Amino acid sequence: MSITVFGIRNCDTMKKARAWLDGHGVAYAFHDYKTAGVDKAQLARWAKQVGWETLLNRAGTTFRKLPDADKADLTETKAIALMLAQPSMIKRPVLEKGTTLLVGFRPEAYADAFE
Repeated sequence: MSITVFGIRNCDTMKKARAWLDGHGVAYAFHDYKTAGVDKAQLARWAKQVGWETLLNRAGTTFRKLPDADKADLTETKAIALMLAQPSMIKRPVLEKGTTLLVGFRPEAYADAFE
């Protein structure tokens, strides 16, 4: 089963997730949003699976720096457009393992998915 981890290379949370995967011998492909971009259809699929609210990183600097008008009245369509325009607004990491989708890094969730 192929495993892909999506995120931004220098993100601290990404480093923790990749260290966990490496430490547990989990083989994976890494997709960097900054260099490879992100696909609208993929974002829409993720949003449908976990909810756009889970996917959107409201705690990050990029989101907080948005004008209030951009942050107001968020809908799935508006959130996906924001994430496409600025992939750093996507919560990291997003890990795809078959039909399983993990958003964010929690060691216990990774342990459940891989052990």
